[in-house]
Amino acid sequence: MDNKQLDSFLYDYSRITMNNTVFYLSTCSTCKRILSELDLPEDFNRIDIKKDPLTEDQLEYLKELSGDYESLFNRRAQLYRQRNLKEKELSEEDYKELLLEHYTFLKRPVFVIDKEIYIGNSKKNVAALKKAL
Repeated sequence: MDNKQLDSFLYDYSRITMNNTVFYLSTCSTCKRILSELDLPEDFNRIDIKKDPLTEDQLEYLKELSGDYESLFNRRAQLYRQRNLKEKELSEEDYKELLLEHYTFLKRPVFVIDKEIYIGNSKKNVAALKKAL
C-alpha cells in the first residue's frame, strides 16, 4: 500500500469511526443536561472537544454532513464577541479556521448518528436526536 492509498484508507476509516459520536464540552451545563437526558449506548464515542480538539479530517466530515462550516459555528461564544467578529463578513474559510483554532467556536453538542448530523441544543434538534437514538 503506497502513501496515497494509506491516506485514503485512514480518511475513510476516520469517517466510519465518527458514526455514533458526540462532540461536546464537559464543562458545558447544557451539554451535560442533554447527555443526561439520553440513553447513549456504551460504545457511543464521546469526544470532549476541550481535551481532544477537532482535527481537520473530523471537521471536514462534519462539514460534509452539515453542508457548510457556518452551520457548525457558535455565534454565542465569548471569543466571537471579544474579537468583534459580528462586525466582520466571515467566509467559509474563516469559519473553518476559527473552528480549528478554538473549541468554543463549535456549536454544541454535535451528534453524528448513522451519517446524520444533529447540531446544537435547540428543543427541535434534541427531539430529533432522541428519535434517532
